[in-house]
Amino acid sequence: MTVVTTHPIVGIIQARMGSTRLPGKALLDLAGAPFLARVIERMQHAETLDALVLATTSDPTDDPLVELAVSLGVGVYRGSVDDVLDRFTQAARQAEAALIVRITADDPFKDPQVTDHAVRLWLQEPTLDYVSNTLEPTYPEGLDIEVFTRAALERAWRKARLPSEREHVTPYIWKHPDRFRVRNFKFARDLSHLRWTVDYPEDLDFARAVYERLYHPGRVFLMEDILRLLEAEPELAQINAGFRRNEGYLKSLAEDARQRQQPPH
Repeated sequence: MTVVTTHPIVGIIQARMGSTRLPGKALLDLAGAPFLARVIERMQHAETLDALVLATTSDPTDDPLVELAVSLGVGVYRGSVDDVLDRFTQAARQAEAALIVRITADDPFKDPQVTDHAVRLWLQEPTLDYVSNTLEPTYPEGLDIEVFTRAALERAWRKARLPSEREHVTPYIWKHPDRFRVRNFKFARDLSHLRWTVDYPEDLDFARAVYERLYHPGRVFLMEDILRLLEAEPELAQINAGFRRNEGYLKSLAEDARQRQQPPH
């Protein structure tokens, strides 16, 4: 990974073993290696990242994730199980990061070129607080990327109160464009209907089918490679069709509503 600035640009990977929809997902096999290892492998090809850090929990069930990350040369921070915003903030502090790239371990197709594009948009305009392709999604779900400054993260950490804001790290930032400078970038066409993330067994079946066809040791296949594959074998996209985009965040919004309905103490 190439150092492009004297201020560290750190990819923080959030992962834990306690996935409610697909338990133990991070260590499930994907083309002969743990799922998390594939995510790390792909992000290690991003040219703009100075370092990668795994942000996992202090729960002993996550010990195997720590061992895996260390074996792959990735830094580790262990913190809160539920307050992911705090976990991210503490990891960023430990890494002395100036710019953070949020990487979710649900996404085995994270594209290093999309990551580099997002970071370079910020490098071209460093007064921005937040850059992403998620505010008006046009990329397949699973190729989401968010880049934000340490200052913006610290402010969100101080101000965010809602469960969705603490669990999903960035909502406080992008919900307040009056307080933060945000930028969204789009793909040339809308591919947001494609599902390339892994939350359910069907998603894992899709991921394994794609890796079986495209993965070769030492080479990272990219978004364009997957699109060509789906053009040749369109039936693959039906393996995990039918799930709503951002289901986890939608569930968190329901928790926000319940919190608002509770009487004050």
